[in-house]
Amino acid sequence: MSDATISETETRTGKFAGDDPYALARAWVDAARETEINDPEAVALSTVDTEGLPNVRMVLLKQVEDDRCTGGFVFFTNFESAKGGELAAHPVAAMVLHWKSLRRQLRLRGPVERVADAQADAYYESRAYKSRLGAWASRQSRPLSSRAALIADVAKVGLKYPLDPPRPPHWGGFRIRPVEIEFWADGDFRLHDRFRWTRPNPDADAWEVQRLNP
Repeated sequence: MSDATISETETRTGKFAGDDPYALARAWVDAARETEINDPEAVALSTVDTEGLPNVRMVLLKQVEDDRCTGGFVFFTNFESAKGGELAAHPVAAMVLHWKSLRRQLRLRGPVERVADAQADAYYESRAYKSRLGAWASRQSRPLSSRAALIADVAKVGLKYPLDPPRPPHWGGFRIRPVEIEFWADGDFRLHDRFRWTRPNPDADAWEVQRLNP
C-alpha cells in the first residue's frame, strides 16, 4: 500500500478534521484570534522578482473566502510596491502563518489574481481614515527622504479628501488560489503532525490529502 493510499484512508480528527481545507484554514485563524496577542492574521508572503530571486515580507491575511473553487486567500497592498510589481510580472506566491500560542503552522502556494474592484472598495472603506490617507500618500517600497516628508504628504492628501477618500487606483487586493495547502501542528519529541492538501490546478474541486513525515 502506498503512502498516498494510507493517508487517504486515515481518519483525520480533532484540529485536522474536515473535507474542506478553506474551512479548516478559517477555523485555525479563528482559533488564533483567541490566543495570539498581536496580529493573528499576520502572514509571511513570498514572491519572485524579475531575476527569479525570492522576496518575503509580512502582510495581513484579510479573508479566506468560502468558495474553494473560485475563492482563495486575500490580502491588500499597493500595486506599485515591490510585491505588487513582482506579482504583476510573476503571478504566483506562497504564504505561511505561524502561531506560537497554538504551536501550529499553515502554508500554501499557488497562482495569484487581483480581486474585483468592488471587493477592494469594500475593504478600503472599512479602514481607519488615516490608513486610507496613507494608501494615497505612501509610494510604497520606493526611497523616502524623511519621515517628515511622508507626514507632509499625508497632510496634503487630508486636505484634498477631508472626509471620505476614495480608494487609490494603485491600491487593491490580491487572491492566492492555492494548489497546495499544508497544515502543521507541533508534536512531542519533534514528531509533528503534517497534512498536505494538493490539487492539479486552482479550478479543481477535488483535493488529495497526504500525511507527511515531520
